[in-house]
Amino acid sequence: MSDIARIESADIADLARGAAILGTGGGGDPYIGQLMALEALESLGPVELVAPADLPDQAQILPVAMMGAPTVMIEKLPSVDQFVVAVEALGQYLGVQPTHIACMEAGGVNSTIPIVAAAQMGLPLLDGDFMGRAFPELQMVTATLFDIPATPMSITDDKGNAGIFNTVSNLWAERLARVATVEMGAAAIVSLYPMRGDQAKTSAVAGTLSLCVRLGRAVRQARAAHTDPVAAVAEVLGGRLLHLGKVVDVVRRTTAGFARGEAKLAGLEHDAGATLTLNFQNEHIIATRQGVVLATAPDLLICLDVDTGEPITTESMRFGHRIALLAAPCDSRWQTPEGIALVGPRYFGYDIDPVRWNQVSL
Repeated sequence: MSDIARIESADIADLARGAAILGTGGGGDPYIGQLMALEALESLGPVELVAPADLPDQAQILPVAMMGAPTVMIEKLPSVDQFVVAVEALGQYLGVQPTHIACMEAGGVNSTIPIVAAAQMGLPLLDGDFMGRAFPELQMVTATLFDIPATPMSITDDKGNAGIFNTVSNLWAERLARVATVEMGAAAIVSLYPMRGDQAKTSAVAGTLSLCVRLGRAVRQARAAHTDPVAAVAEVLGGRLLHLGKVVDVVRRTTAGFARGEAKLAGLEHDAGATLTLNFQNEHIIATRQGVVLATAPDLLICLDVDTGEPITTESMRFGHRIALLAAPCDSRWQTPEGIALVGPRYFGYDIDPVRWNQVSL
């Protein structure tokens, strides 16, 4: 059974905050996703949550997500109709009636878009996802580790264009859909990885939407009690503080449908005198301080406001931000050789092996 039986409008602020925390810097503006989900739930009612273990084996699950650069969503809001169009287009192509909606990633706007689709279609939502965090490419999901194909997948844009991809591999799905997404204005809505209930039981990262709510609630309650919200997040995730710093430089560019760049954080308090560099591709990939790598993907690198515990995304990071950088463990399947090959630092072009946050002396 899911930790939370359903998502109601009162849960959305906590869930959006928690999703932005798990988004590890990417996943899109949490406020935009919060507004869309809140409007859907207030007008259409709560959405039922179903744990992966409780799915019927023959359930028909159609995930839905935004694909593209998170920076684009600040100025180019998706239409909520796109979410349903994407799901229905894939269902019609497959000749199946979806029984459940699912999130592809537990991060940012892609944790709230499926809530909107589920509310509009009157379907239950899986309490889980296929990353346990956010990653920038659509083959970077636990479903790939279980040989579940990404396609057939549907893709839609805000102009009314829609299409179906059939590809020979999940990597080719990423490559071809990325080109289409760039042509669609660097942001599109996709429905992909259609699967049965028995496949979701084994491949999903369970309980992540419930975790988003718990994370957001922990920050809110810590602030109300005048305790440390950063420590509250670290406790929920079983992670630790890596660095306290002030942003002194951010270089960011949108290329090939990704937000790429790096940020430099000059140390504060016990980290004074040390500068940390964060490299990101939508999400934070590597944290390096004074030439020493402290942590890398696939573990989670999370930027929080030092005082409020609010998550800071790569597109919102600005000079002067006072940031607490946390590291937390990823789903254990990402630490397998197959997982590392899919989402480790070498895939992103860095000539280093993964560094675990809990194996480095600070």
